[in-house]
Amino acid sequence: MKKVYLDNASTTALRPEVIQEIAHVLQEEYGNPSSTHSFGRSAKNILESSRKSIAKQLNVSAQEIIFTSGGTEANNWILRSAVKDLKVKRIITSKIEHHAVLNTVLALQAEYGIEVDFVNLNSNGEADINHLVELLSQDKPTLVALMHVNNETGTVLDIEKVARLCKQYKAYFHSDTVQSVGKTEIDLQKAEVDFIVASAHKFHGPKGIGFAFIRKNPGINPMIFGGEQEKGLRAGTEAIHNIAGMAKALEVSYENLEAERKHIQSLKDYFIEKLKIHFPDFKINGNPEGFYNIINILFPFSDEKTSMILFSLDMKGIAVSRGSACQSGSIKPSHVLKEMLSEDDLKKPSLRISFSHFNTQEDIDLLIEALKKV
Repeated sequence: MKKVYLDNASTTALRPEVIQEIAHVLQEEYGNPSSTHSFGRSAKNILESSRKSIAKQLNVSAQEIIFTSGGTEANNWILRSAVKDLKVKRIITSKIEHHAVLNTVLALQAEYGIEVDFVNLNSNGEADINHLVELLSQDKPTLVALMHVNNETGTVLDIEKVARLCKQYKAYFHSDTVQSVGKTEIDLQKAEVDFIVASAHKFHGPKGIGFAFIRKNPGINPMIFGGEQEKGLRAGTEAIHNIAGMAKALEVSYENLEAERKHIQSLKDYFIEKLKIHFPDFKINGNPEGFYNIINILFPFSDEKTSMILFSLDMKGIAVSRGSACQSGSIKPSHVLKEMLSEDDLKKPSLRISFSHFNTQEDIDLLIEALKKV
């Protein structure tokens, strides 16, 4: 049985070049980058070369890149520091953010009594920019936290436009770019976002490593205390093998971006054509013109098939995600789709299919055949 992996918004397979890079560092460059002897200096060189490589891809300075364990830690750090250190009194966000942002914002509201405003959403899940302007026009120390690409629907935010608005109204702008870094061009000189975050495992790098971009540090203090690593902002011995692997993954992703994006878009288009033939009553959740590697489909299946659809696909070796969500066997509507769908549609199965350059048309054919037998 051929296994088919179509859950790349969840995590991705490592590129061969990344595995080679990680193996090399693990075997040959095991020094502590804080040590002053030759082993340490060599590790330090890899650390800073990786930082410069990542900064170059985003058109920022290396000192603005801080390594973290991933996007969740970076989101928590930035949001907490905005309240504690930058004295933000209000956070504007949306109800369809990743829980790493949404739950942190709600925790800060409970702990510090900050004001939280949720920007209105259009029917396709896009932020209502007019409502955002209305909220920003209220003169309060504010941080806007809106994700670049939604992890469930692929809906895209115009971060350049939002960054200009935030600058106009003197608000900080933080964007969770976990789903977009490595998959689309991000020039942070054009998009003047104050903070972004990334996780390597979303762009064919290792798990457990990511970074935060902090523009000309406006006063962010550490969340983790200890040594002086990461310019004193993130204590703990750096995972050099993972950092080198992340830098390599980002470099190769951007080297191959145009060709891989074209291939993935062709797979998405092929999938939609197949759906039109075999499931003509399907619906796309979110903007049909959303991000090229994610599509969220509402299937016209009966209620009794809803609870078994993931299990049925998994038994055939096919990995996808449920947009309408499940937790430990109990059905719970996705907080994202809950903001977009009717009560009736929420009861029907929605699947998130997310592609990578490793996928083929054969994978799509196998998925369609499996869905026909559900």
